[in-house]
Amino acid sequence: MKFIVFVPGNADTEAGVMPTEAELAEMTAFNERLSEAGVLLGGEGLHPTAKGARIYYGDDNPTITDGPFAESKEIVAGFWLLQAKSMDEVKEWMRQAPFKEAYVEIRQIFGVEDFGDELTPELREREEAMRAKAEDLA
Repeated sequence: MKFIVFVPGNADTEAGVMPTEAELAEMTAFNERLSEAGVLLGGEGLHPTAKGARIYYGDDNPTITDGPFAESKEIVAGFWLLQAKSMDEVKEWMRQAPFKEAYVEIRQIFGVEDFGDELTPELREREEAMRAKAEDLA
């Protein structure tokens, strides 16, 4: 099963404050443990929302709003993409994340098996081809 762990942003991440060398060393050590355990598929930090945009969809043409966005507690500052046997395994890993004051949000990612018959063999084949192409780019 795949999971994504969202790391919320705060005033510092929105101001573009970069982690200290000590914080980066702790996070690198944690990421190495995830990698050595075969759990880590990816993970990245995100630039402040001032450099981002949101696209709103409705009845008319989509509208685009450039960042920054108002509520810093509703933004994402980074993420991990993990492969684990269960939500409990991911929870246990995230208990060990080197955060002092924060929280993370863990969400399971849908797999092709979750879509049932609605994902026809033709659509499944197209999905698999697209994923293989994406893996070649990585």
